[in-house]
Amino acid sequence: MSLGTKIAWDDTVLPFQLDVSDMRGRVARLDGVLDGILKQHDYPEKVEALVAEMALLTALIGQTISLRWKLSLQVQSKGPVRMIATDYYAPKQEGEPARIRAYASFDRDRLTDGAPFDQVGEGYFAIMIDQGKGSQPYQGITPLAGGSISACAEAYFAQSEQLPTRFSLSFGKSTEPGVGEHWRAGGVMLQHMPKASPFVASSEGEGQILTAEDLVDGEEGENWGRVNILLDTVEDLELIGPSVAPTDLLVRLFHEEQPRVYDAQPVQFGCTCSEERVRQSLSIYSAKDIEKMTTPEGTVTADCQFCGAHYVLEPGSVGFDADDS
Repeated sequence: MSLGTKIAWDDTVLPFQLDVSDMRGRVARLDGVLDGILKQHDYPEKVEALVAEMALLTALIGQTISLRWKLSLQVQSKGPVRMIATDYYAPKQEGEPARIRAYASFDRDRLTDGAPFDQVGEGYFAIMIDQGKGSQPYQGITPLAGGSISACAEAYFAQSEQLPTRFSLSFGKSTEPGVGEHWRAGGVMLQHMPKASPFVASSEGEGQILTAEDLVDGEEGENWGRVNILLDTVEDLELIGPSVAPTDLLVRLFHEEQPRVYDAQPVQFGCTCSEERVRQSLSIYSAKDIEKMTTPEGTVTADCQFCGAHYVLEPGSVGFDADDS
């Protein structure tokens, strides 16, 4: 396989349902999306791993939101990795790809020899949903705990949404024969079918961190336990490797649960930055503020943290005094 070869299920999210156990889920594979995100930056490998995990979670969670909505995940931390931010832009039309972007802010000299999650300290994991103009954005947070970002996401769904949720993720640098070393990621998200609309915050459980097991009992608990035991048998190569299609994986894991698949959602790396957006962000500054931002070369510059785009603007054309000049 050459470097330019794209596997049919790369950069897709496949929704499915397990009819026997009343579960839903998604299988995601990311390849080119991660390349688009990571090639913009010179991240250390442990930071790349955290960004890859966040991008994979973003793809899995984002597929549930409606057309034209935006989903954002954030990690804010007092550790060496201060922040990881991702955005998922749902397609504007059916059949179009969703877009994902991500970046991390970190102190290189504070990174340790520990695992990637050890690079984040005390802080929080947040999910935000923007439904567009005229709507109130939704936000929910949970503490950074559990040993991985995916564990934080599971705690978020249990605490804020009352939805038992499980992630099984794999990500790393691929070294396939004939293919340049690059990051790949794959994962499965399982979720109990909601009893109410998703993304409706609840105040129950305040003061403690709920888990999925706290939310199910009786037959639901048995179903949840059984399906999780099946998911525990998944192997990294099945999640991330090029040879197992998502549909084959679902049959291998859950054939007795009668898996039913839906149309796959393509995803791609994509940024929404533009010169117009930069000008809008600078419109709150006065001419005196703009003067302080002006470089020795007599320009105002701005860089996009997500995609690395570099913008060079004339000082007199930005700021709230620009229209009067």
